[in-house]
Amino acid sequence: MTTARPPRAPGYRLTLAGQVISPELDARLMRLRLTDRRGLEADQLDITLSDHDGRLALPRHGAELTLALGWQDAGLVERGTFIVDEVEHSGAPDVVVIRARSADMRRQLPGKRSQGWHELTLGDIVTTIARRHDLEPAIGTTLQGVYVEHADQTDESDLHFLTRLAEQYDAIATIKAGRLLFMAAGQASTASGRAIAPVTLRRHHGDSHRYVEADRDAFTGVLAYWHDPDAAERREVIAGSDENLKRMRHTYASRDDAASAAKSEWQRIQRGGAECSLTLAEGRPDLYPETPVRLAGFKATIDAVAWLVTEVTHDLSDMAYISGVQMEVRDSGSYSPRQGTFEQD
Repeated sequence: MTTARPPRAPGYRLTLAGQVISPELDARLMRLRLTDRRGLEADQLDITLSDHDGRLALPRHGAELTLALGWQDAGLVERGTFIVDEVEHSGAPDVVVIRARSADMRRQLPGKRSQGWHELTLGDIVTTIARRHDLEPAIGTTLQGVYVEHADQTDESDLHFLTRLAEQYDAIATIKAGRLLFMAAGQASTASGRAIAPVTLRRHHGDSHRYVEADRDAFTGVLAYWHDPDAAERREVIAGSDENLKRMRHTYASRDDAASAAKSEWQRIQRGGAECSLTLAEGRPDLYPETPVRLAGFKATIDAVAWLVTEVTHDLSDMAYISGVQMEVRDSGSYSPRQGTFEQD
């Protein structure tokens, strides 16, 4: 006769201005939700507390929170520092909702500027912007030496310019722990090129899942235009094959820029061939965006794909801790859609 395992107890540690406050909040905590995103979009922490007795003080805007969460029998995982930017009080019953965003991304690289970037590498550009904002640059090894003939930053913030640059080169730009990271998307590696350890998620780990397979073959390639100043003509460059092309609207300053943009868009289209989301019955505090995942116990088609985490949500209450995971195809070589037939797995 087997004995059922007792339910695990979730745990968390919350500090406010350096002071641990989680013990005092235990009886009031209704929900704690952390949304961890990739790229230049701030991670968000939402805390819902009961104020049934009216004794709960409201935190000031700009207050600093740090969070660790996990399971009491396995230890807690540090999840970063957040700045309070919204406080809501509603009732009855009286409830306080605190919303905070990741401290690094609160900086937003402020200030609009106009600047021409000419005959530089991506490493040069990212390093210049990082130092301008007292950040440490961390550029992916595959992007460090990529040559940029010309790029215009016209009356826009460094944040907006970096977002455009990352989109053009199929990269991820983000700020973590005082570092400005600029690395290739979908590579399951850190900016230094170190591989991120993969995890395996099995069917019995989840409460629910959703898999969507799109017709990636709707496009067979991407066409981008560039201006040839010598011939005073608009020319074309293609990534993929030319059977059914997606045409990019922008005209680039050089052939290299157009080729990079076409390649990046083609890679994005291929990664978008399928997507999968899971709700894990037991939260995984060690899951982050860009973590490579293998699925097991689903359909053979789903299990065969190499997945990559794009967003993780952590939901914790006094009784439960669950995680929601959104994933895309890690690389084009790991996904082969079925061609108009149905076969039983």
